[in-house]
Amino acid sequence: MFSPEEVAEYYNTTQNHYLRWWNLNKRLSLHYGIHDRDSKTFSESLVNTNRIMMEKASITPSDRVLDAGCGVGGAAIFINKMKNAEVTGISLSEKQIKFARESVAKYHPDARVRFEVMDFTHTSFPDNSFDVVWACESVCQADKKAFVKESLRILKKGGRMILADFFLVKEHQRDNNEWIRKWCDTWAVTELVTCDYFTQRLAEGGFSNLRSFDYTSNIKHSARRMYLASIFGAISSELYNSFHPGVSRFAKTHYKCGYFQYMALKEELWCYKIILAIK
Repeated sequence: MFSPEEVAEYYNTTQNHYLRWWNLNKRLSLHYGIHDRDSKTFSESLVNTNRIMMEKASITPSDRVLDAGCGVGGAAIFINKMKNAEVTGISLSEKQIKFARESVAKYHPDARVRFEVMDFTHTSFPDNSFDVVWACESVCQADKKAFVKESLRILKKGGRMILADFFLVKEHQRDNNEWIRKWCDTWAVTELVTCDYFTQRLAEGGFSNLRSFDYTSNIKHSARRMYLASIFGAISSELYNSFHPGVSRFAKTHYKCGYFQYMALKEELWCYKIILAIK
């Protein structure tokens, strides 16, 4: 199992890849983009992911939102800009938090957002602190039961959890090429679970009114984009590795993730879903 320290290492040592592949300085997003009739470009699809999550969570100006696994702060800034809600973003990565704080100071100095280095499965927030817990492609790297327990503790009565993530299509599925395991290893993900498994943990933990929405077909453009980046970046990445033997373990193999996730998607081994749950 990847420890929180190893997850932090992954993001600290691969952020420069996201700067190039996902144009991080402009988009402030590390997640898949959801393509639909409202999105014409890749940048618009990234914003669309945030918009859909925000609308399903029914976020209002009076809400206090926790972005659990906030990356470089794009979603937090978006939520505040669109709804004027107060947002706290937390990440294990000091490098991500530094990037997020600098972005806010430079481009959004009046935003009601703040960022802290913190583990979202063991936070320092008091009970009943938030109206919404937001998690975009972050819980896949965490202990699911610990996340559910902590989210229930810090959410107010009637608070909402909104989550977007990757899930196995079914339990004990055949994966002869081990695409899922190879993909997870390049992203510091210990394991993927099914949507049913996760919603069961939510129900057992005390959440109700569980709803899931399948967006697998809508993220295929992003998955293919990542696949092409992997193919086109293979030679330069291997050359860099050859001349830089001290490159970190995650940075060394990171370019392969695009290939593995796409092959697994083509074999229908994983799906992309948004889940809404109420405390």
